[in-house]
Formats: sequence, C-alpha cells, structure tokens
Amino acid sequence: MSALKRSLQMAYKRRKDSNISFVTSQTDDKSILTVHEEQPGKDEPIDEGVCSKYRSSGISETFTVEEAIEAIGFGRFQWKLSMLTGVAWMADSMEMMLLSIVTPQLRCEWRLSSWKVAFITAIVFIGMMVSSSLWGNISDKYGRKVSLILCLLWTLHYGLLSAFTPVYSWILVLRCLVGFGLGGAPQSVTLYTEFLPIKSRGISIILLGVFWALGAVFEVLLAMVVMPTLGWKWLLAFSTFPLVIFAASCCWLPESASFDVLRGREDKALDTLKYIAADNRSSVPTGRLIANTQTERGRIRDLFIPEYRKTTLLVWVIWFCNAFSYYGIVLLTTEMFQAGSVCSVSTDDSNMEPQCSLECNYLTFNDYMDLLWTTLAEFPGILVSLWMIDRIGRKKSMAICFLLFSVSILPLYACTHRTVLTVFIFIARACITGGWQVAYVYTPEVFPTATRAIGIGTGNGMACVGALITPFIAQVLLKSSVYLTVSVYLICCLLGTVASLLLPTETKGRSLQESTQSTMEQKNMERPHGSETAESSSNTCP
Repeated sequence: MSALKRSLQMAYKRRKDSNISFVTSQTDDKSILTVHEEQPGKDEPIDEGVCSKYRSSGISETFTVEEAIEAIGFGRFQWKLSMLTGVAWMADSMEMMLLSIVTPQLRCEWRLSSWKVAFITAIVFIGMMVSSSLWGNISDKYGRKVSLILCLLWTLHYGLLSAFTPVYSWILVLRCLVGFGLGGAPQSVTLYTEFLPIKSRGISIILLGVFWALGAVFEVLLAMVVMPTLGWKWLLAFSTFPLVIFAASCCWLPESASFDVLRGREDKALDTLKYIAADNRSSVPTGRLIANTQTERGRIRDLFIPEYRKTTLLVWVIWFCNAFSYYGIVLLTTEMFQAGSVCSVSTDDSNMEPQCSLECNYLTFNDYMDLLWTTLAEFPGILVSLWMIDRIGRKKSMAICFLLFSVSILPLYACTHRTVLTVFIFIARACITGGWQVAYVYTPEVFPTATRAIGIGTGNGMACVGALITPFIAQVLLKSSVYLTVSVYLICCLLGTVASLLLPTETKGRSLQESTQSTMEQKNMERPHGSETAESSSNTCP
C-alpha cells in the first residue's frame, strides 16, 4: 500500500501541471491505479461508478453540484426562488382558469355553438402542445433561465393583446400564441428542482401547487368583480398581473449550476454556488467542482435509450391522464353549474339517461361561489400529497390520487342535488391536483440534467394533448350523454393508476443525475450482489 501511496503522490504532482485524472479500481486481489490524460477539446466524464482512492485518502477533495447543494442546505435563496417560481405558476394557473370563466360569456355574447366554444379552449392547448418540446430543447441547450424568461415574456405580450380582440377569429389566433408561451412555463420546475436539497425537494415542489391554487382562486375572485362591471376583455388584461411581476423581477433569476457544469462552465457554476451559500449564510464544500460534461443535450431520442424508454412512455401516459382529467373536471364544473338544474332526465323510456341542458346562460354570483368552492379543493389536494409523497413514495402517491378521482366522479352518473355535486367535484379536483403535483416532482427527478428539461417538455406536450381533447368531451359530448362523458374520465384515470404502478424507478430520496452516462453508472452500482459481470466486480467499493 505504501507503494500505491507513492504512485498516487507522483500522479498528483503531475496533475497540477496537466489535465490528468486518475482512479483506482478494486479487483479480487489487488488495487489497480489508472491514470487518464484528458485530450484538449474532449470532455471525458469521470466514472462515478469506480471507487476513487485519492478522494478517501485526502490527497484531492472533489464535489459535485448536487453535493454542494446538499451541503449549503435550504435557506433564504430557496425561499426567494420559491416566490419567483410561484409567481410563474400563478400566471399559468390564471390563464388556464380564465378559459372556464370566459367561454360561457363568449357563448352568449357571440352566439357560439358548443364546438366553437370548445375550440377556444382547445386552441390554447394546441399552442402549448406545439411549443412544449421546443421550450424544453431551448432549456437543455441554452439554459433554464433563458427559456423561462422568454416564454413568460411572450405570454405577457400576447396575453395583453388578447384583451383587445374584436372577433372570434382573432381570439383564436391570440389565445393560440398565449398557449405557445405557456408551453414553457413548466421549465420553472426544472430550474427550481436543480437548486433543492434531496430532503426538501418533494415538499418544495408540492408546495408550488399552493401558488397554482392561489392563482385559480384569485382568478375566480377577480372574475366576480370584473365580469359583471367591466366585462371579459378587462378580465383578460388584469389576468396578466403575475406576469408583470415576474418581468420586473426576472433579472435576479440565476442560471442553474447543474446546467452550467454540464456545458463545461464550472467557474460560472461555482460562482452561483458561492452566491447561494452567502445568501444562505452557509459555505461551499472545499475542493474542486467536478461534473460529467455532455455536449449533446436536449435530444428527444435520448429519452428512448434502453434505460429510459419504459419510463418515458409511462410518464407521458401519466401526464396525459392528469391534464385530461384535471381540465375536464374544471370545465365540467362550469358547464354543469351553468345548466341551472344541473340535468334533466329524458322522457324516452328506452333510455333513461340524464342529459345536461347547456343553453346560453351567463354565470351568476352563485355559479362563481360554487366555482370558488371547487377551486379551493386544490388546497386539501396539496396537503394530502405532502403527507403521502415522502411516506409511501412518488409512484404509489400518483396511483392513489388517480384511483380516488375515479371513485369521486361516480356520483356524476346520477342527477344529484347541486350541493352533493359540488362536494364530489371538490373531492375529485383535490385528488387530481395532488396527483399532478406528484408528477411534477417525479419527472425532473427521474431524468438526468442533460434531458431533464426535454423530459418535462415532452411530458407537458402529452398533457396538452389531453387538455386539447378534454373540451370536446366536457363541453360537447356532455350535451349528448352524461354517462359516456363520465365513463371516459373514469377509464382514463384507471389507466393512469396502472401506469403509475408500472413505473420502473422510485425516486424518493434519490440524487439528481447529471448526465445519461452517470445514470447508467448508478444503475450498474445498484445491481444485486453476486452478479457475474465484470462491471459489477469493478464497481464494488472495498
């Protein structure tokens, strides 16, 4: 061993004057020193799966961004970032809640048919669907900060222009452009996740849902005041208020340190970590910052390598089911309340099925109050998610939320009293809100930094597909058949339950992976003992 130490010391002296990295691997009977000379212009990732002697011997201290974030801890910086990220979520929520409030008004004012009303909602999600992967690609290639600021400023611009729309065709064009900007809003979660310690990550991302719920509640309260007096155009204008706040504050927003090291800017990442440590009154670990540099980032095909193919497909199904069910229950709320008596039974003896009477009726004060009560359901949904996520894990939490939503919509098969209807819609919305928040936690945890943004972006794209379809179920099909409408949402959430349970990886307590290579190395280290592969024997620490 003394000879090994002398070799290490000599290699360390050489390393000061050249780009040399070295690791030792343990075999059955001896330790082997491997010295790698890094060629200029080539970024070779450090094999995290091999046990490194020089780290434990104290010759050279190194740390990753993830380890630095853990050492710095949760503090003032994360609180400020939570507020700014929360404002972005409020803006997204208000623009979404706006659809269920404005469309009944436009149905009466412009004498629109059911499919035209549904298309106003659908066009927003078409814009989001087209742009989600694009914003994810921009985020993985050029930075989380750049992507988030651009998409929200875009949304602010076209959101304000929507307030001046004169005719139906213009509302479609401008709301589609608003949706194009909103497609990048989930990238705020990508940025936020990469600054959170492991123990705080699940709870912090779930609590972002509070801002979403506050945005929805604020939109209903704003509509109660503005709609009867100033009209829907002013409501569109006032709904951009959180975006104005974000635009005034975004200059403070830092770039993700994880992203900076992945593109080879360790010095900039270290400056960011030092800033966070100073803000939190903590310190950065001593030593050299290391990372797996990856030049190819933000590629959709990387989501389909063998290690991620199954996960990607199941995550897409989960996002689709969440959005389809969430926006479905939001739209069903206003549509069924707007019907006045909720439903009437057909006199045809051969088909005693409840039929919703969707005539032109303006939303009343009572409608707004019922909408407010069902919107408040998002808060208990968040609390339930907080209780479950770090106790039973991400997978089971999502499955339970989907299952409870399916049970909660069963009373919609019958013509129930309005109060009973409100209660069950309240429970259903709480469940689907909680499940979607857990999906927002799981997705950035399961994908590495190199594909994290594109993973969230494509997941959000699938959510937009679900949200695009749901208006034609909740606003068009509902007029023909309540039974069929409820059955569609029931089957969808049962599918989401199965997809959640089939996910191959549970991410509770798991570190964020920096690159695809580091993820594969961790998978190799997690193989059961006794594996006969050479990789298994070389990745075992003495």
